[in-house]
Amino acid sequence: MIVLPSLGPLHLTQPRYNAVSLLRQIEHHRPRVVYLASYSPEGLEAKVWRDQHDLAMFALEPWAALRGVPLVALGDRAEALQAEAEHFLEYLGSMPRGEEAKQRFAEADRQIVEYLTVPRLPEEYASEGFLSGLRERLHVARELAGEGPATGFREERMAAVAAGLAELDADGSVVLVDVLDYPVLLEHLGAVGGPVPLEPNEAERARAVMDRAWRLEEDDAWGNLLAQLMEIDEAEARFLAAQVYLAAGQAEDAARLMEEVSRGDFSKPEYLPGYLLARLGQLYDLTGQRERALRAYRGVLALSWAPAEAREIALAGVRAPFRPQPEAEIR
Repeated sequence: MIVLPSLGPLHLTQPRYNAVSLLRQIEHHRPRVVYLASYSPEGLEAKVWRDQHDLAMFALEPWAALRGVPLVALGDRAEALQAEAEHFLEYLGSMPRGEEAKQRFAEADRQIVEYLTVPRLPEEYASEGFLSGLRERLHVARELAGEGPATGFREERMAAVAAGLAELDADGSVVLVDVLDYPVLLEHLGAVGGPVPLEPNEAERARAVMDRAWRLEEDDAWGNLLAQLMEIDEAEARFLAAQVYLAAGQAEDAARLMEEVSRGDFSKPEYLPGYLLARLGQLYDLTGQRERALRAYRGVLALSWAPAEAREIALAGVRAPFRPQPEAEIR
């Protein structure tokens, strides 16, 4: 059995362990089935991972459908139990000295995120050095309130997943687990395989470039990044190139490129249609094309699913033409 950690939205920070890297790890082992330790069957069916920005699932789901590899969720009531952590913090804030306790939780979370955003090679995630560092930081959070609502019942959930795997014929399978659940599940499973060294291929390198563009910062070499994006023959890369133009204040160049993308197939990844149409609406507003902007915004709202941010942009754009705040950056 191979157990692979998923970093959710934090895959954006990992050039060598991005969403494509993780999919390559899965492909490398040629599994008959992929088990999902941190989702319930109901959550998987509802595609709750989309709103959780679980980037690995945006790559894994279409791959599995194309190859006929079943995705089987093992986390009974996983989302409901995880939601208890959010409810706990809300409740905590109403208690005497609750805000002080919330700040301690926030600091513990910050240290975990900081640890997980350090760039690593795939095989490092299976190393005792990484696991001990993560356990140490998770222990700090657990010490604040113990196992239960504060941790999303992590110990309980992973013990149940391990018991479920023991009852299955899991040989030749891959288990995908949220990185925060990963060390806990390993303690219950014992000796299993993990991520292995793989030389990056072009798809992985392209994903790393696009991830960098999603996290565009002032001190990035924007010209070099733009050139790299234009070499990638994917709608998402062209969309992100337009985003770079827009961030640089070149709205007309951004609109031209965004329109070019919109005339082709931009259906994948599943988050792209919403983001592209929402941004296109803003660009039309910036260039004085209100009717076209409205069509783009309404296109977002007509999608069966769009990221929450894209829907918020579209709803605001329908109400009033988009105008950037003074000195605000458009990202």
